[in-house]
Amino acid sequence: MIRRQAKVLREHFHTVKVFAGDGDKFLEGCEVEINPLLSSTNAEVDKANEEARKGERRNLEKLAGRICNYLEETLANFDILIAHNVLSMHFNLALTYALHRLADKKIIPIIAWNHDSPYFYEDYPRYLDTELWSILKEANPNIHYVTISEYRKKLFQKLYRKKVRIEVISDGIDPKDFLKMSPLSVKVIEEMDLLKKDLLIFQPCRLHPRKNVELSIKVLKSLRERNLNVSLIITGAHDPHDERSRDYKRRLIELANKEGVGKDIVFLAGYKLKDGSVLHADLISTMDFYLISDLLFLPSLHEGFGIPLLEAGLLKVPVLCSDIDSFKEIGKGDVEMFSLKDSPEKIAEKIMELVNKSKQGRLFRRILKEYSIESIYIKKFLPLLKNVLKGQK
Repeated sequence: MIRRQAKVLREHFHTVKVFAGDGDKFLEGCEVEINPLLSSTNAEVDKANEEARKGERRNLEKLAGRICNYLEETLANFDILIAHNVLSMHFNLALTYALHRLADKKIIPIIAWNHDSPYFYEDYPRYLDTELWSILKEANPNIHYVTISEYRKKLFQKLYRKKVRIEVISDGIDPKDFLKMSPLSVKVIEEMDLLKKDLLIFQPCRLHPRKNVELSIKVLKSLRERNLNVSLIITGAHDPHDERSRDYKRRLIELANKEGVGKDIVFLAGYKLKDGSVLHADLISTMDFYLISDLLFLPSLHEGFGIPLLEAGLLKVPVLCSDIDSFKEIGKGDVEMFSLKDSPEKIAEKIMELVNKSKQGRLFRRILKEYSIESIYIKKFLPLLKNVLKGQK
């Protein structure tokens, strides 16, 4: 979580530094500072914790003072400190005390990012009910509180036993990182904002008239007329043995522009990146685009076989294809088909039925919109940072 959070902050031009008790650099461009006193396994920390379990506070207070002084000095040039779990968990009590002291001094705004608490479980250690450990149940008015779900918010509000403003900012995921996409795929996806679409249709094919891309364009238009933010992704490599292939692409682009969907089609082969480089066919990671697409669409007029059906099947991507013999042979009853006599509007309707009945597909789109770390940053994280800097609670 900290890595994902640091990464999205860096991508949005924040200066980020991670302070930890042990470990090493884990993200390019993100400095890490190690101080053993921040660790939960440090000998001095462990000793202070052990004594605190017996009600002894002398070494705890001394150690908390040293940590507070260190933080006060090292954070002098920073705007905000985010403390993950440190103020709610019991592994380094001196650090918890130090952060409360730092907050009371109002040296730097502190966000307590609370993921968990031992008090949420029936078998928590009973020494946590003694005086020295009660700080884990206390909300400091000088600290901004965040937790990861509405469920956790209710638990923390009950734990603190008083009215405390707690923001809910869920954990998130970086789809491009999790899916291990190639850097070139990521560039295309980001430049075309493909992860923000309502619907992505994938047609992996060479540019040849028998691939029937004209129908894809007309179906795309019909989908756009339903007020959907939809894109059609075509691998679109030229056939090196057919000089008409380049002319075919030109005619497809003209048709797309005429139908008003030119900006909604991505031809991966030959795609010109913003840095001026061109994506060549042999550099396309086809799997990356299967993984982000809602549907494999194959409107071919005729085929000898149909490798994309096998690829989509392995990746569990829904398929809608023309009812030609080769596709019937491969797909049998496990893919959705349409007649080449069907109108673009009827095919668009079938696409919507197929997509809407897929719980996996709906969950995928909702995760991209609500739980991607980028979406969370824009909708929740950045507003929180701005409010904290303004001194708002």
